[in-house]
Amino acid sequence: MTRLGFLLDSDSCIGCHACTVACKSEHDVPLGVNRTWVKYIESGSFPNVSRHFSVMRCNQCDDAPCMSICPTNALYRAENGVVDFNDDNCIGCKGCMNACPYDALYINPATNTAQKCNFCNHRIEQNLEPSCVVVCPTHAIKVADLDDPLNLATSIIAREPVAVRAPEQGTNPKVYYRGADQASLNPLRTAIAKDGMIWADTTPAHPTVPPDSHGVVARTAYTTSHQMTWKEKVSGYLVTKAIAAGVMLVAALLVLMGHSAEQAAVGVVPPMVAGAFLGLTGVLLVADLKQPGRFHYLITRGSWESWLVRGAYILAGFAVALAAWWVGGLKDSPGIIEAAAIPTAILAAATAGYTAFLFGQCEGRDLWRTPLLLPTLLAQAVTAGGATYSIIDLFMVVPEVDAVRWTFLAGAIATATIVSIEATSKGTPHVEAALHHMIRGKYKDRFWFGMLVGLLTPGAILTISIAADTGPALPAAAGVAALAGMWAYEDAFVRAGQSVPLS
Repeated sequence: MTRLGFLLDSDSCIGCHACTVACKSEHDVPLGVNRTWVKYIESGSFPNVSRHFSVMRCNQCDDAPCMSICPTNALYRAENGVVDFNDDNCIGCKGCMNACPYDALYINPATNTAQKCNFCNHRIEQNLEPSCVVVCPTHAIKVADLDDPLNLATSIIAREPVAVRAPEQGTNPKVYYRGADQASLNPLRTAIAKDGMIWADTTPAHPTVPPDSHGVVARTAYTTSHQMTWKEKVSGYLVTKAIAAGVMLVAALLVLMGHSAEQAAVGVVPPMVAGAFLGLTGVLLVADLKQPGRFHYLITRGSWESWLVRGAYILAGFAVALAAWWVGGLKDSPGIIEAAAIPTAILAAATAGYTAFLFGQCEGRDLWRTPLLLPTLLAQAVTAGGATYSIIDLFMVVPEVDAVRWTFLAGAIATATIVSIEATSKGTPHVEAALHHMIRGKYKDRFWFGMLVGLLTPGAILTISIAADTGPALPAAAGVAALAGMWAYEDAFVRAGQSVPLS
């Protein structure tokens, strides 16, 4: 089996952009997005300065995270080892864009599907070289047949010092750089100066490294911006499913405490509330797709390797459990509710927690891959369940209300503790850069609103309410504050995770 790769000779590259133009022409790539581009960096101090050029593109990884996360097999490996794509299968979930550590994928605004460099596979099949190779005036781009030791590029890779981008991610990239300045391959070692980029408009939203970073050794003079892919809909989905899961976790607790006969507060209202927020979760997920009409491909063309697909089945199973619980409530049948309690609680925990494994597939977003994300999501579900039940207590009698308030308080304390540990821990340079943006940078207002209004304030209110044995008004206010703060924190977390440049 042939395994194709590229050798990019930075010593020979003159930064002419012929490869970029040829790629756009060959594939009708719209303005504003790129399959391949050239990055300029400048190092040194006047008058001893130098400029370096590096061609950026898909790395055709042997262990391609974009393929693992793709829920519909829209990204696949061709027989020659190239990671190719099938527009007809793509639902536009944008998971591949966050999974890629190289910023290689983009959403084509003309097709609303994910695309990238596919090695000009249509040309390879006709025994032609990729268009970028053909037009390069200095032959700085070479095709490497990595299974042919006699291939010129392969022999250079074998005998001369070469580098790859982000080797620490373990994706085994097949794009090799000869003579590249290491700062050009590591986006955390360069920064865009305040005077902007040459030959391009300054883009205020372009990700930058933290201003206090000590690893910056060069100035980014020219590059391309990459849009943030997951925003408020994903932040909202994290909260809505936490509410849906949390309500049923608290309801299951009440069943275990012997209150399955409470028809309204345990049997009917909790599955209705959870069902409403579970439905809203589905609406947000589908609305965030670039091809929402294809959402059913998750089932009909689903790849079980993707946690997007596994999550869809978990949400469907949870919906079935809610329906069974609700039927038991309508029939005023404690036996049905008791039988459904444990399976529903398990599916509720899975609903709350599966996103940790989905985010774990986002190889390019180190902040999201923390082992603390799963306990954070579970603690948030408990917090959301206690908060929602505290609001419900305004309108009906909730049994074991003290236990509900203690559960709410325990969830808030656990969430605050885990988040605090994460925020003060050391990690990879990407994690530390993302934490800077979340805690002290662009998203600090949302983060601190989430901590102060969403966790500390409800904790103080609940402590007073439990100690003074107050009515439902104070805990309900704490519940509203907790849910609002949860969305603010999640939005800061989601956006900060995407704030670190990858190219």
